[in-house]
Amino acid sequence: MPTINAAGTVPWRVNGDALEVALVHRPRYDDWSWSKGKLEPGERWPVAAFRETQEETGLQVRLGMPLPPTTYRVLDRDGVPATKWVRYWAAQVTGGDGSLTHEIDEVAWLDATSADTRLDYSHDREQLRALLRAYQRGLLDTWPLLVVRHALATPRSAWKGDDRRRPLSPAGHVQVPLITDTLAAYGVEALTTSPSTRCVQTLAGYAKRSGLDPHMRNAISEEGFAKRGAKRVYRVVDEVLATGVPTAVCSHGPVLPTILEALVGRLAPVDELIPGADTSLAEAADLGIEKGEVFIAHVCGVGDAARIIAVERITSKAEV
Repeated sequence: MPTINAAGTVPWRVNGDALEVALVHRPRYDDWSWSKGKLEPGERWPVAAFRETQEETGLQVRLGMPLPPTTYRVLDRDGVPATKWVRYWAAQVTGGDGSLTHEIDEVAWLDATSADTRLDYSHDREQLRALLRAYQRGLLDTWPLLVVRHALATPRSAWKGDDRRRPLSPAGHVQVPLITDTLAAYGVEALTTSPSTRCVQTLAGYAKRSGLDPHMRNAISEEGFAKRGAKRVYRVVDEVLATGVPTAVCSHGPVLPTILEALVGRLAPVDELIPGADTSLAEAADLGIEKGEVFIAHVCGVGDAARIIAVERITSKAEV
C-alpha cells in the first residue's frame, strides 16, 4: 500500500489564562482538523508544515516542539487505498494577515475543551492532548537552537589557498536553499557562525532572506578550536542560551561534537523530555552530523534555567 507523507501544525496561543489552538475547516469535506498538507518533491517535513500552515491559514508561524504523528487510511487521487503519515509540530504565530486563499474557509481559535469537541477525527486529539500536557507542565513555550554543519565544500585537496577561505562546492550550493528553508520554518532570529567562508556561505541564503547579519565567532572555527579548545566553545553555547532568541549556529565537523556535548549538559530531567531526545543528542555528539545537516534543540527557559526538552535531526538529504 502506498504511503502519502504530510506535515502540519497545531498553532497555539494563550488568551488570558486559557490555552487556545487554531483549527481549520475544509468545506470540501465539511470537517474540522489541523492545518496540514502533502510534502512536495524534495521538501523537508518541517518546511512542508510551515508552508502548508501559511497557505491554508494566511498565518506565518514558528515551529516549536514536535507533536505525536498520526497515520490513517485514505484514498489517493486515483481512488487507490493508501496510508497517510502526518507529522505535526506545535507552532506560534509570528505574522501574516490571516487571508484564506487556499482550501480552507474558516480558522477557529478555541480553548482545549472546545477544540476537543470540535475536532472531527479521533487521531487529531493525540496532538491536542500532548500540547495540553506540555502547557500544564510549563514546557510548551520553547525556542529553537539550531546547530548547522556547513554544506559540502570544495575538497581540501583541490584548494591551494588559505583553508579558511575554502568555499562551498557546487553540491554545497544546492544544499543552501534546503538549509535556508529549514531555518525559516523555525523562525531563526539570530545567526552565529564560524568566519570560515564555507560556513558563512551556508548561512548566506537565510541572511539575505531575513536581513540578519551573522555574528562571526572564531572560537567555533576549526582554527580557533584547535588553538583555544573546548572552553571557548562552551562559552559561545552559554551566550546563545542566555539570549532566549531563536538562533542558528554554523560550524565544522571537528567542532560540532563539543557544541553538542555542551547541549547534553542542558538536557531536561527524563520526566520532562520527549522520548528519545537524550539518546538522539548523545548519538549526535558521539558520531557527529553530516555536512548540510541541521540539529534542532527545543529549549525551555533561558540562561542558567535553560533546558532542552526535545531534539530533531534534519538530514542533508531530501525527505521524498
